[in-house]
Amino acid sequence: MNKKTEKPSPEAKALSLFLMAYKTINPIYKEKSKRINRLWDLVTRDELSRSDYIEEVQNMLTSYGGYSEVVEKTVRFYIEKTGEWKLQGNDKYCLDAKQIADKILNE
Repeated sequence: MNKKTEKPSPEAKALSLFLMAYKTINPIYKEKSKRINRLWDLVTRDELSRSDYIEEVQNMLTSYGGYSEVVEKTVRFYIEKTGEWKLQGNDKYCLDAKQIADKILNE
């Protein structure tokens, strides 16, 4: 079995973190999180095309208000829960989230 080491897109990361956060509130998010993780596993095993995966991610993101809305909801969730935003990094998602976190923390 040949496993790829490619990473999901910023949109997929946003969706995954959003679902991970909200699965504690509603079981539907837990099921959707499992589904999107299974789909990613299929991509890494070449059993699903990356474009089909991205299309599914985009559809789910749209149902939750789009990329920016999902990032903001996720950041707000963790700030309300812990009082801070801890995720660090220099990828697109981390930079977008940090910008939103700074805005929320300065409100």
